[in-house]
Order: sequence, then structure tokens, then C-alpha cells
Amino acid sequence: VIMSPAMWKWTCLVSHLLLSTTVSPLARQQPLHPKRPFITFTGEQAEGNFNHLVVDERTGHIYLGAVNRIYKLSSDLKVLVTHETGPDDDNPKCYPPRIVQTCNEPLTPTNNINKMLLIDYKENRLIACGSLYQGICKLLRLDDLFKLGEPFHKKEHYLSGVNESGSVFGVIVSYSNMDDKLFIATAVDGKPEYFPTISSRKLTKNSEADGMFAYVFHDEFVASMIKIPSDTFTIIPDFDIYYIYGFSSGNFVYFLTLQPEMISPPGSTTKEQVYTSKLVRLCKEDTAFNSYVEVPIGCEKNGVEYRLLQAAYLSKAGAILARSLGAGPEDDILFTVFSKGQKRKMKSLDESALCIFVLKKINDRIKDRLQSCYRGEGTLDLAWLKVKDIPCSSALLTIDDNFCGLDMNAPLGVSSMVRGLPIFTEDGDRMTSVIAYVYKNHSLAFVGTKSGKLKK
Repeated sequence: VIMSPAMWKWTCLVSHLLLSTTVSPLARQQPLHPKRPFITFTGEQAEGNFNHLVVDERTGHIYLGAVNRIYKLSSDLKVLVTHETGPDDDNPKCYPPRIVQTCNEPLTPTNNINKMLLIDYKENRLIACGSLYQGICKLLRLDDLFKLGEPFHKKEHYLSGVNESGSVFGVIVSYSNMDDKLFIATAVDGKPEYFPTISSRKLTKNSEADGMFAYVFHDEFVASMIKIPSDTFTIIPDFDIYYIYGFSSGNFVYFLTLQPEMISPPGSTTKEQVYTSKLVRLCKEDTAFNSYVEVPIGCEKNGVEYRLLQAAYLSKAGAILARSLGAGPEDDILFTVFSKGQKRKMKSLDESALCIFVLKKINDRIKDRLQSCYRGEGTLDLAWLKVKDIPCSSALLTIDDNFCGLDMNAPLGVSSMVRGLPIFTEDGDRMTSVIAYVYKNHSLAFVGTKSGKLKK
């Protein structure tokens, strides 16, 4: 997505809500431009963290998801509207939530942590999903945050039982002549029987419609979802898939993930748990999820492996970067931040790398893998989903760039890692966020660090 100058200006500006910054020596040396304080916004201290932020690209208005609050701010960070989302009486063991049926667990006042914030431009509404009641969502009118709907009476309305703000990622796929789709990806926190880890849902025009958030397709045998098998937890008891970023491009929806797996180190007879970063791809129109493919991604510089994904952002290449990559200026480029190694998800090392991937090259690797599997070569290579090795089946068919799978050889894993191009490393202050855009044919990236620095 290429931001307008105004949108980029305020997105950068509001990043100071989350990052403490310093004025560079260069800025202090310019007397023609006297120092101006950054515009800031501070919520009520009792609320705790801000969780998510989205900017309306048409108006410049800023929507901020916090604990127990949704804020609408002007582009100069003045509060326009506030919508309360909590606290309320709840217990995470209540399934379905107590608002649906009586729960025998003790109920206590519980904060509502914003877990997802998306602008639905087509219907002029905000989708704000929280941690209360197993993860239900409110649909709020963009103008005044009036509650248009809050579906909660079906199991499809409970999107995630995880309470962390970074546990859910959503991508809206919009259509001109039919209801939109919402692809939802979430950690399941050991509750695979309740929550699919990834699914596609209906976004109905009517915010109170019975079908809001229903699976795009669901019958006795097939549904628009992927669930983690219970057998996986016997192999990796704390298995989960953590979704770092998501986007749509062309005919596909993509999610960038971090997930544990068991490997045998060289020369060892025992297995150890590590984390692998993977890109997941699905066709937008695939109602049965037969197009599900996973590709390991990582980065290496001077013999050092960077495998723990921290953040990502989709941008265009721009003319200058495109020439050096052998790509086109309008090709999609993934800017990614990885920390060193792949063993400590929760305590990542401070050494980190900013790496770029050409999305087309990842898609070419996926196409090669699909073609080899449909020649009957190898296995499906998706240990967590299939638990055991399943051989690829041979079939005579043409697999082009937009192939969306069949009910065979699916879901599929790519075994060999796609390596990104390292363009910057930081050894002492781990990079934790990234955003990028094209300005006068140049690609610019901004990264945030663990200590609150903003690097351009």
C-alpha cells in the first residue's frame, strides 16, 4: 500500500505515541527551523497500554485501540470521540461466554484489551475486536463510533480466547458486487477445539445480520478454516502459531507467522524446540482452503542466522531499489525485521536484521513446490498439520501463477527456506517494528527499536 503524503505524515507522527524519540544532532544544527515539540496524546493513566492504531486514508482521522477504550483522534491528535469497551464481568473459562449462557465459573471485573482494529471502508465502519467474552468484535460507525452491531450469539462470533494484544491479525478482501470477506488469523492458546487458527468470514453489509462473521463456507466435511490437530499438542505441548503481519496482494492473502517445531541438531539423537518464521499463502477465492501453503523465511549475514520474525511491512520496490533487485518498480516488496537465532521467542536476542523479500520470488518458489508435488515428488512437509508424512500424489495438470489447489496435495509445506536480502543490522538495540514507502523513486524504511528509537 502506498500512503498519501498526509497519511504518512500522521502515521509517522502518531508512532511517537508508542516510541519515545530523540531529536537528531542534524535537526539541532538548523536555526532556520526552530525546534517544535512532537504532537502527543496521552490517555488516562489507569487504562494501561495502547494496542492498535489505524489511520483513515481519506480523512486523516486516527483510530486508537486501547484497554477498555477506542479513541477517534483528529490528525493533530485532538480527541474527537471516545467509545468504552470495558471492563465487564467475565471469566476466560466461560465458553460460550456468560452473555450467551450461564457460566459456573466465578465472574470478575475484566479489562477489554483491543486485539484487532480494522477500517471497513466499504461500509464506513470500524471493526474493533477485544479480549472479553472469548474475543467478540464491535462494529462501530467511523463518524461517531456509534455501535452498529456486536454479534455474540454464535460460536463463530468468538474469534480468539487469547488476551494478548498481538494475538490476532485480520485482512479484509473487498468486492464491488458482493459482501466482503475477513480473513482472521489467531493464536489459539491451547484451545484448538474452540478456535481455528486461520479462517475466512463473511462481512455482511448489515452489521447486525445473522451471518456476520460466519465462515464463508461450512458443511459437514469442509470449511473455510484451518484447525490445529489435537495430536500436534502431544508432540509440542505449547504449540501455537503467532501471526506477526498480514496483507493481500493479487489473488492471494498472506500471513507472516512464527511457530515452534522440533528439530534434531546435527550429531544429536534428541530433538529440541526452536521457532521457525513462515509465510502462509491462501487464495482469496478458496472456500475450502485447499490453497494453503507455508514457506519458511529467514535471513543470514556474515554467517549469522536471523530467524525470529519481529515485524513486517508490504511496500513497493520503487525504481531505484527495483533495478538492484532485478524487479519492477511496482513489484511488492516485504520489509522484515528478524532477531538473531531461532530459539527464544519470548526473549529474543538484541542482534537483529532488516531484510527484504521480493514477493514474486516467494511465489515462484511456491509454484515450483506445487509443480514438484503434483509430479508425485516428496511429501506434504507440514508436520504440525498432518502430524505424519503424507506422500505427494501425481496428477496431470498445468500449475500457473494463480493455481488455487485441489482436494489433494493440500495443505502443503515448502521445506527449503527462502532467504531475504539483509540491508541493515543492529547489534545492541533490537529492531521491533518497520514501515516503508517510496519517495521520488527511493525506498525509505523506518524502524522502531526496543529502547524507543526511530531509525530512518
